[in-house]
Amino acid sequence: MEAYWSGEQLYGDDFSPQEIERWYADEKEGYADLISGENIPYRYHYHEVNKKYGFNYLPPKSYGRVLGIGSAYGEEFVPILSCIGQLFILEPSDVLSRSFVGGIQPRYVTPHESGQMDFPSDFFDLIVCFDTLHHIPNVSYVLSEAYRCLKKGGYFLIKEPVGSMGDLRHPRPGLTKRERGIPYRFFLQVFDKLGFNILHQSTFFTMTSFLERKTRNLFSKPIFSYRSYLWFDQALSWIFRRNLVYHPRNRWQRIGPSSAFFVLSK
Repeated sequence: MEAYWSGEQLYGDDFSPQEIERWYADEKEGYADLISGENIPYRYHYHEVNKKYGFNYLPPKSYGRVLGIGSAYGEEFVPILSCIGQLFILEPSDVLSRSFVGGIQPRYVTPHESGQMDFPSDFFDLIVCFDTLHHIPNVSYVLSEAYRCLKKGGYFLIKEPVGSMGDLRHPRPGLTKRERGIPYRFFLQVFDKLGFNILHQSTFFTMTSFLERKTRNLFSKPIFSYRSYLWFDQALSWIFRRNLVYHPRNRWQRIGPSSAFFVLSK
């Protein structure tokens, strides 16, 4: 596994069709099972993160056809609903769907295990993929499909963890069986190969999981849902920006950004 821990390779990206099928079966309801086991009403807490690092970099215009990859209930689109014409959501779970997102009726599509997308080429004006790719084995192929389906001049927003999230060969409380982070440099290599233009890139969430555990009894919402915290985290992440280690092996290596946001265009 050393090649994976170093961030040189992404575990799962070169899997066979049979291995991909088994992975898909394990993850299909993984997130749904996690949130149902929490026994609290579902609430989406990432609006401020998505606006700060993603939506704020989009031009203020209408997006006729929009795709959400793994967007579940579609809550992440609330800040830009007024700009969306049609909303399509690729979602494998049988339970993570709803009839309306605001005033928009989304069209849910079950993804293929292979990652192939049943949409025409040059179809979407905007594609959003927040915290989904790390549940998928063959990430580079899924990104190539997103590129194919995106219109020339269209936009693609990606938010993902860029740390390993521990050793997935062993049980990890609070995580699904197969999820693992995606190395930052892997994204850069794939974007360059496919031809995406990087309009903006950010790394963030330095020690945020630790600080969230320490402060969760002090606030009514997770600390990362507050703008003031995000400004603090942005400064902290800039200070430790070079300490971007995919698989930390000591405490010092853990003090660095754990997530990345990319604003891309075709």
